[in-house]
Amino acid sequence: MFITFFSELKSAGVPVTLREYLALMEAMDADLASRRIEDFYYLSRALLVKDERNLDKFDRVFGHVFKGLDLMAEALSAEIPEEWLRKLTEKYLTEEEKKQIEALGGLDKLMETLKKRLAEQKGRHQGGSKWIGTGGTSPFGAYGYNPEGIRIGQDTNRNFRAVKVWDKREFRDFDDDVELGTRNIKVALRRLRKFARTGTADELDLDRTIKGTAHKGYLDIHMRPERHNAVKVLLFFDVGGSMDWHIKATEELFSAARAEFKHMEHFYFHNCLYERVWKENRRRWQETTPTFDVMHKYPHDYKVIFVGDAAMSPYEIAMAGGSVEHMNEEAGAVWMERITRTYPAAVWLNPVPEGEWDYTQSIRMMKQLMGGRMYPLTLDGLDRAMRELVR
Repeated sequence: MFITFFSELKSAGVPVTLREYLALMEAMDADLASRRIEDFYYLSRALLVKDERNLDKFDRVFGHVFKGLDLMAEALSAEIPEEWLRKLTEKYLTEEEKKQIEALGGLDKLMETLKKRLAEQKGRHQGGSKWIGTGGTSPFGAYGYNPEGIRIGQDTNRNFRAVKVWDKREFRDFDDDVELGTRNIKVALRRLRKFARTGTADELDLDRTIKGTAHKGYLDIHMRPERHNAVKVLLFFDVGGSMDWHIKATEELFSAARAEFKHMEHFYFHNCLYERVWKENRRRWQETTPTFDVMHKYPHDYKVIFVGDAAMSPYEIAMAGGSVEHMNEEAGAVWMERITRTYPAAVWLNPVPEGEWDYTQSIRMMKQLMGGRMYPLTLDGLDRAMRELVR
């Protein structure tokens, strides 16, 4: 069964290794799962899943491979007929335990009192010693303790029956095929990380402080600059027109990128990059920035990310004067070539589904200008784009 579990995880696209499988077997030999399927679920998930985007795949495989084991545990906690309980009390209970039950008037009295309290109680009760509830010392209820008790409402035995957490699939929103969200985008952007310590020394360097103190014989405090992501990013957003359909996904990407990258600048363009870009859309005609100035101000080690659907007339890319908004002296293709020469690490994220790209000539043209480095604005597309940028 464990071999089947391992092979099906690999077939489902979860990158598990033989070393991780052997570690799981060692943990099982050490009885770390306590012989409970729920504990085994958490143990195997911790050892075999390295990327939270694979949690949903793991849950699906786990539910398929180990289906039915929870039902076997449930059988251990089946209800026992009342007459069996009476015979068991006569055979196994001590005289002291029998007297404790008789303190309530015997088993019949216990059942009668139970029905009465059920009629009196209007809601759930937590703790206490009288009402039917959970976690208390009343003889009726669940998850509590009383030597004369009857279990009510405890749908799981705390020692045997597992809660099927894998069927809840609480992490399914991390699957590669789901809609974007700010948190999911941050997970994908984390591939684009290169940490460095810059700025003022305002963080305690504990290791150097300990070594210095031990060497000098008195407290020797050392400070260091805070660690930040040293990757620098230039974002170019296509706005207006058909991009209005993709505002939500674009805003989520922008928000996640702001949180991930300390060194990030953004500019806007419409349809295709030309000689000018801008920072504020409401002042796009009054306050613009020459594209040449951007290329001269930001060094070539910046990572460039274009975000747009590339849906436009082919003339807007290929011809001087092709822009629908102004008279561009040079074709958009010329400016795209300049950008990709200046910034070797550049990608284009397209919110249009990848399967539809071949039906639009302008998308094919832009993808070619990007050297094929166009990716869909999905979690999988982001992951591929970030891998490209860190090469």
